[in-house]
This record gives sequence, structure tokens and C-alpha cells, in this order.
Amino acid sequence: MSVIDIRGLVKAYKGGTLALKGVDLSIGKGEIFALLGPNGAGKTTLISIVCGIVTKTAGSVRVAGDDIETDYRAARRRIGLVPQELTTDAFETVWDTVAFTRGLFGCARDDAYLERLLKRLTLWEKRHSRMLELSGGMKRRVMIAKALAHEPEILFLDEPTAGVDVELRRDMWALVRALRADGTTIILTTHYIEEAEEMADRVGVIRGGELVALGNKAELMAQLGRRTLKIFLDAPLAALPERLHGWDLDLADGGRELDYHFDSKAEETGIPRLMRQLDEAGIGWRDLTTRQSSLEDIFVSLVRAGDAS
Repeated sequence: MSVIDIRGLVKAYKGGTLALKGVDLSIGKGEIFALLGPNGAGKTTLISIVCGIVTKTAGSVRVAGDDIETDYRAARRRIGLVPQELTTDAFETVWDTVAFTRGLFGCARDDAYLERLLKRLTLWEKRHSRMLELSGGMKRRVMIAKALAHEPEILFLDEPTAGVDVELRRDMWALVRALRADGTTIILTTHYIEEAEEMADRVGVIRGGELVALGNKAELMAQLGRRTLKIFLDAPLAALPERLHGWDLDLADGGRELDYHFDSKAEETGIPRLMRQLDEAGIGWRDLTTRQSSLEDIFVSLVRAGDAS
């Protein structure tokens, strides 16, 4: 069951710049979906449209069946957003900041819920502190508390761990998993490939306003991943011999390692022929190993493909 359904979404800015070019995307209830892409790819524009911050040019967006334009209030009530920017009143307390946000959505006062929320985010001891007194990591936690104050079904996290330390990043990962266990649907944009690899059920890669890859991690690996045969040489090479120039080879580790990239699903990987050519060229080797492409490798290759086109 889709909780977010996006069809033909287009965003054009003045001057003709197309930030989104007909994006189609469905996100299931209770899943963690990661949207990857370089700066300017359209990640923030897409979630800003769904959250009602930016107006779309064309297409449709439904949140749990409610249209974001004709049923704006119902759609927005279901969504919590943690933006990249830390935007709060510096002189307001943590408690007042979160309680005020709950009231903005017309929710009845519920001090018990807010207490549970702040404790879950390790903010309870800071509830009387003013925002200006908090560290950057604590402010990020407050932004999450604000987004969850009205008990939304869907949580958007726009670069949630940008600029935070590794410990806080892992704390946030744990929180995201706990929220998903409660049934919350989570959509995050991130530059951290390990974040998507660690948490997401599905991954989408956006480039130039278009979704260029979409699927669960295993599917992406199967569709786009390549394997690398690492050949550890007896003696370093200064350069590839001419007879090897037609192969997809890279020299690594100061010429002591030869990396051969191949499609593991192909009927003919070329490995036996390559090894014969190494013998004929007098290139000795002492060990072999293979490595599957990571999600990061796939992401980088997709982005580079866009830069080259």
C-alpha cells in the first residue's frame, strides 16, 4: 500500500530551470526510503513539494490518498519534516518549542506524549533550556521532536546527520529504526552512502531532476553492480602494457595491484583470457580476490554518467 504517490511531478523555476522532470515515485507505508543525489539534483525540491513548502508546476502528489493541493490540511497533518536548516527561536525553551509546534497542527495538549517524546530523544533533562544554550547535536534532536510533536504518520528527514558527529549519527539511526517499528514511514535524503546502506529498505538515486535508479539495495546491486577482480602482482607496474589497453583495467596501490572490472552476470567474464594475456606479457601475480560493487560505487557511477552526458 502506497502512503505517498507521486506522478509526473515537474518543477520549473523562473528562467526555465527544470528542478524536477516528471518524477514518478510510490513509497509504501512503514518503509524507510532513502533519496540519494548530488547537490542540485532535486532532492530537497521534491520533498519540499510533498510537504507543501514549494508549489509544483505539474503532476500530482497524494499523501495517504489526500491530494496535497485540494486536501492540503489533511495531507500536511500526516507529515513531519526535519529540514536541513536549524530554524528555531533562540530564546525559547525546548519544551515550549515542541509544544508550540504541536499546537500549530491543531492537536490537543498532551504533556504525557511530549514527555515520552523528549525522553526518547534524550532531551528531557534539557526541556527547560533555551535553544541558544544547546549544542548543534541537541538542536538537531529538537528539530526531530518538533517534527514528531503532532504524531505524524510520515517523517521526512532532509540531510538529518549533516554536520553531526558519528555517535549522534548512530543514535539517529537507532531512532529511525524505532520509529519505523512503530509504523512510521520515513523518507530521508542524504549524502552519506553508508546511511542509506545501513537503514533504507529502498533507495532512489536522483540526478538532474530525474530518478535514474530505484529499487531495494539487493536489486540495485544486481541491476547495476559490477564485480572487481583484484590481481596482486609480484612486481609493481609503472604503466599498463599496450596489449592490455583494451581491457577495463586500473592500476592501484602504486602499480602493485591490477583491478579488472567485469559484469558478473555476463556469460563471458573474460577472466581466463585476461590471465593468459598476463602470462604472455610476463606479468607475474601472487594472489587474486573479487569484490562486489557497493552502493557507493553504483551512486558514483550514476552521477558520473550524468556529468558525462
